[in-house]
Amino acid sequence: MSDLLTALALVFVIEGCILALFPGAPAALYERLAQLPPETLRISGVVAAGLGVLAVWLLRA
Repeated sequence: MSDLLTALALVFVIEGCILALFPGAPAALYERLAQLPPETLRISGVVAAGLGVLAVWLLRA
């Protein structure tokens, strides 16, 4: 459970840094994402989740 909370805290740190350094970038990204078809977003999400699981598995092995 401690590892999960640490990972979530790191997400906040990374997102905070992005917002602080490039405040307009997330808005532009969300506008571009809104133009993509749902199927593309779904496939991208599954691929990203799969890569994340693979990375955690490799780091924990």
